[in-house]
Amino acid sequence: MAANFSSVPVLDFALVSDNATKPEFILQLRHALINVGFLYLSNHTVSQEVTNDLIDYIPRLFDLPQEAKNQIFMANSPHFLGYSKLGAEFTKGKTDYREQFDFATPHETQWKPGAPEHLRLWGPSQWPDEELIPGFKTTMEIYLQQVQALSYQFISLLAEAFGLPSDALNKFYDTDELMQHRGKVVKYPANDGSLTDQGVGPHYDAGFLTFLLTASPHRGLQVQNLSGQWIDVPPIPGTFVVNIGKALEFVTRGLARATSHRVLSPPVGSTPRYSVPFFQNISLNARLADEVLDFPPEILQLKELRGDPVQTDSVNFAEFDREPSGKVNLIGRVKSHPDVAQRHYPDLFAQYFPNGLPKQVSAY
Repeated sequence: MAANFSSVPVLDFALVSDNATKPEFILQLRHALINVGFLYLSNHTVSQEVTNDLIDYIPRLFDLPQEAKNQIFMANSPHFLGYSKLGAEFTKGKTDYREQFDFATPHETQWKPGAPEHLRLWGPSQWPDEELIPGFKTTMEIYLQQVQALSYQFISLLAEAFGLPSDALNKFYDTDELMQHRGKVVKYPANDGSLTDQGVGPHYDAGFLTFLLTASPHRGLQVQNLSGQWIDVPPIPGTFVVNIGKALEFVTRGLARATSHRVLSPPVGSTPRYSVPFFQNISLNARLADEVLDFPPEILQLKELRGDPVQTDSVNFAEFDREPSGKVNLIGRVKSHPDVAQRHYPDLFAQYFPNGLPKQVSAY
């Protein structure tokens, strides 16, 4: 398979600022989007000072008293925002050995009684007590806002890489006040020898783009190439790891490649691995099956030259052909966090868990 890959390409965002070098960036981006589905982005626009401040906060966030973490437990939130304890999720019947906090950009819930349930998916974050970790909320919100701005700039370049007008994908987003993008702060403890090395099992992401900040020097992230081999994506300081979500793959008819990926726990005796993924969403009401993008023939031919990847174990987010984006995402959250669903979405909970709260669930 000629288009297979054995490493993830590094793209220099500084090339975009010069009209003489921007075409080179667009060409590299086109290759990464179609043939890999992952890339590193260096020299980006997110403040290194803000990023460093956030990284400094992360160990303190996880070192908060358990009582303080439990006060913002995710089950409190119909928006699936808040704290998830170690081992709360499963993939493919195995424990995802990670502890995490879910936060999001500011948003006032648009849902009202009688409106579609998926509008409840977005809403205010739960934040830890300011007195216990002063300044964290402000730093996290500034960080999320800066990555949001970068993600919108990047999506316009992505459109150009596919031979479309730079604003061709704007129709999938609402106005700023109606949008929300999500982030996680994740801790992968060292394998204690009693479990598998699964930090999180093989999966795809849901939306258009993910921007991952690797917040410690540990390896662990791996992506699956077209022949099914697992390829390491080691940390590169000062970069984001950017990958394609299932929604973008669907709306581009498979031209953009959502690539299966996983995280392996740090080895026995290691310090924890930390990461901060940012998930760029699209409108909750976007129906991707109703939208057709008209790609130039020479771009579509690149998909044919790539060929089809092997079937993987990652099969999540498969409902875009019949449900609005928000419903697809809500189904994914219900499956991965049934305790939240039982409390806030009882009808959906009963649909997916007719026998009640399971001992194990599949995050994907």
